[in-house]
Order: sequence, then structure tokens, then C-alpha cells
Amino acid sequence: MVLKTFGWSFAVTALGLVAAVLYDGWTALGLVAILSILEISLSFDNAVVNAGILKKMNAFWQKIFLTIGILIAVFGMRLVFPVVIVAISAKLGPIEAVDLALTDKDQYQQYVTDAHPSIAAFGGMFLLMIFLDFIFEDRDIKWLAWLERPLAKLGKIDMLSVCIAMIVLLITSMTFATHAHQHGGTHVDKAQTVLISGLAGLITYLIVGGLSSFFENRLEEEEEREHEAEEEAERSGKPRSAVALAGKAAFFMFLYLEVLDASFSFDGVIGAFAITNDIVLMALGLGIGAMYVRSLTVYLVRQGTLDDYVYLEHGAHYAIGALAVILLVTIQYEINEIITGLIGVVLIGWSFWSSVRRNKALEAAEGKAEASKEEVASGV
Repeated sequence: MVLKTFGWSFAVTALGLVAAVLYDGWTALGLVAILSILEISLSFDNAVVNAGILKKMNAFWQKIFLTIGILIAVFGMRLVFPVVIVAISAKLGPIEAVDLALTDKDQYQQYVTDAHPSIAAFGGMFLLMIFLDFIFEDRDIKWLAWLERPLAKLGKIDMLSVCIAMIVLLITSMTFATHAHQHGGTHVDKAQTVLISGLAGLITYLIVGGLSSFFENRLEEEEEREHEAEEEAERSGKPRSAVALAGKAAFFMFLYLEVLDASFSFDGVIGAFAITNDIVLMALGLGIGAMYVRSLTVYLVRQGTLDDYVYLEHGAHYAIGALAVILLVTIQYEINEIITGLIGVVLIGWSFWSSVRRNKALEAAEGKAEASKEEVASGV
């Protein structure tokens, strides 16, 4: 079952790591491995969300999502979007950007370095909003309860995450401007770029969130209508066809999944810039992650379980928060890429270990409860 579902992903992983070594040695392999692990971990959340919705769809729409949908939202976003974002930031044509990345890495690196403040501000704000909206939401399952309980209470304040993100952006841009002024004012324009790019990241997040909410609401409305129509058909003795029942509701599910998938893909792409600016290594790492999105989604749907490791979602979002902070810090200060990647891996590994411990504790408690019942039944 595992080999059948993940076989292509394992193959792509092996090929990607070999390609990294051939491309730029063992350092490249390390960066691709870290990027792949982080992307796969973030993709786990994507797969969980996708599987939760996908299992409601009929076989036809599941196949559409796992083929056309994956190609559009995953490969398109994770392999094409890095080129597009660099091309826009550096004011290059997409073909020119790819050609430059492959033929003149030094010049390409210079373009990326010049564009880094705007990329970091845009991406940092987008990722920060994902993190803030997560930690301010009251959840039944809490990982770091001592932290998440008070934050969930604060989250009842309307627009708190937007306000905090705006404050962080203002502090970031003002700090950048102050630093530039102390060095002769040569980077004052970049401080304005940071502010504008950060606002663009915030607006993009709000638009994506708004579209997701819109499709979710439409989906709920369609499901209610389909349910009412089915009940009416049963009362009249004229059952509706399965195709009609799967039509509109499944179509809106597909649109909703595409928006969600794009937003998940976007944070993976932005997070990749915190680890490496090399377009080839980025494509290799994100390509591996893209394959695992599909494999994990199929696996979770076929297994029918989404709750085995309940803290992984928390760990992935804390990793997103760490990446957001790192991106904003790298506007002014350089941070080693290996450290950046390892922070995310440690957080996600910690959340996985916590999930395993929780499962063992629950199994032990159930075992004790069963033993007590047997003792009572036997009259001991």
C-alpha cells in the first residue's frame, strides 16, 4: 500500500537528490534535502485539508483533482512561480530569468539579492498572517497549551492578526530606514519598498483568504440545496441521478480545493526563498514536495484516517511563523540557510514526537481502563 502510493515520490526524491549532487556538490544535496523535508512537512497539512474535502467527492472529481488540479496548483505554483516572482522582482522576462539562472548564476544571484528586500517583506507578511491566524484560533487540540490557551482568548478580538502584522511591518520598515540613515541614507528607498511589498503580501493573503471563504460558503450552500433536493425527490418517489448530485457541489469543491492548494503552494514557494535563492535547487526541493502532496492526499483518502499525528499541523505552522520572522530579519541581516532550514525541521520533528507520545499515552490509558473493567467483571 505504502510503496504503491509513494513509489513515484520516492523515485523523484532519489533522482532529485542525485541531480543536486551533480549540480553543485554535497552542499546542494544538503539544501535540497532540508528544503524537501520542510516542504513535505508543510505539504502534510495541505494533504490533510485536501483529503478531508476530497473524500466527499465522487471518483470522477477525485481523479480530476489528482491529475489536472495537481498539475495546475502544485507543479504550476511550485515550479513556475519561483521563476515568475524573481522575474517580476528583478524586472526580467521569465525566459531571461531562467536563462540567467542557468548560465550566469553570479549575475542572477545579484538580481535576487537586489530584489531580496521586496521578496522578503512580501513573503514574510504572507507567512506571518498564516501563522497569526492559526495561533489566534481556539482549537480543541492544543500542542503547547500554556501558550495557545491565552493566545486563543486574545484571538476573540476582531482583526487582531491584521493589526499585529501591520505593527510588525511598520517596525520592520522603520528599523530598515533608521539603519539606512545611519549609513548615509543610501537605502531609504528600499525602506519604502519594504513597506509597499509588505502591504502587498498582506493584501494577497486577505484576497486568498477571502476567496477560500467564498468558495467554502458556496460549497456549504450547494450541499444544503443538494440535500434538500434529494429529500424532495425521495418524497415524490423520483430519485435524482448520481451525476446531478455530484455536479455543482463537486465543482465548487474542486474550485475551493484549487484556491486552498494555491495558497499552501504559495507559502512553500515563499519559504523556499528563506533557504536558498538558487532557482535550480529551489525547483528540485519544491518538486519533491509537490509529489508528496499528491501521494499523501491519496494515502489519507484511501486509509480514511487524518488524526494519527494531531500535532503535526501545529508544528508546521510554528515553522511557518519562524520562517516569517527569519525572512523579515534577512531584509537587513544575513542568516545562514542551513540554520533557517533546521529550525523548521526541529519544530516539525518535535511536533511529530509529541504526537507519538500522545498516542502512546492514550493507548496506555485505554489499556488500564480495559484492565479495570475486566477486574470488576471477574469480581476482583
